[in-house]
Amino acid sequence: MKTLILLALAGLGAQLVDGSLGMAYGVTSTTLLLALGTNPAAASATIHLAEIGTTLASGLSHWKFGNVDWEVVAKVGVPGAVGAFAGATVLSNLSTEVAAPVMSLILLALGAYLLVRFTFRGIDRRNLGKPVRKRFLGPLGLVAGFVDATGGGGWGPVGTPALLASGRMEPRKVIGSIDTSEFLVALAASLGFLFALGSQGIDFAWVAALLLGGLVAAPIAAWLVRHVPPRLLGSLVGGVIVLTNTRTLLRSDWIDAPDPVRYAVYAAIYAIWAAAVAHSFRQYRKDRVQESADALAAEAARLAEDGRHLHTPDAADAADLERSLRAGRPADPRD
Repeated sequence: MKTLILLALAGLGAQLVDGSLGMAYGVTSTTLLLALGTNPAAASATIHLAEIGTTLASGLSHWKFGNVDWEVVAKVGVPGAVGAFAGATVLSNLSTEVAAPVMSLILLALGAYLLVRFTFRGIDRRNLGKPVRKRFLGPLGLVAGFVDATGGGGWGPVGTPALLASGRMEPRKVIGSIDTSEFLVALAASLGFLFALGSQGIDFAWVAALLLGGLVAAPIAAWLVRHVPPRLLGSLVGGVIVLTNTRTLLRSDWIDAPDPVRYAVYAAIYAIWAAAVAHSFRQYRKDRVQESADALAAEAARLAEDGRHLHTPDAADAADLERSLRAGRPADPRD
């Protein structure tokens, strides 16, 4: 019973993070299952079965709050499902220990880029609103789906930073669309695991506990992402990616850093991350004040222009005045 309560709390926390940042449900939950002694394939299968329900609830919540671009969901989700099914089949027969550090290096570079970009530049609005190309979304979905199934998580860490880096979507739309399309990925990965493994090693009580926690957190996270400033979200996402993948690299066979070194690196990352988030928040406040001032100035200019048009007499007004004078009475504005 204690384990089930722990899993439910982990599912709640993981979905709260995933729904508001667009990543980390699989990474958080898989880490816990592996710590409990579950083999990688069974752990990934358990997580993806729970995600069928949590991603459905999360997608509906994001849709309700206006965080979803359905065209992006379709273009990235379908290839993602194909990649996830293939990844589940591969993981059932093959270890991915060698591939994990390589992917972590790529994600670490993306995370560092996002952290710097959103901390110092905010959102690049030059491309905001432009359609995201299908030739970009298709391969992205295929790779992210494969990584997600083989690593027990990865759809968000791969998909979210890539879409954010494109500068064509608001952060809340990126997160909502990635979370919603993950339903297709979770469904395809679960089918792949069930075909390859059957129900061997999958504890359905654990699936239910993770699902329950995720269902509670899904609407809260969807509301949260709509109200957290985009610039702050970008810094938060970048920090999560940097920290998560640094941890993976330092614990991998490539580096295998001793505990004192790892803890020192983590402390440095936390300090830099906290400073970056604080700076992003301060800049957001400044930008908001400036935008409010610009909006007020524009509104004042518009009202002044309308006033000039309203009181400037034209040829018709002159003709009415002349007719009134000829009739021997003054012009009345109420006529």
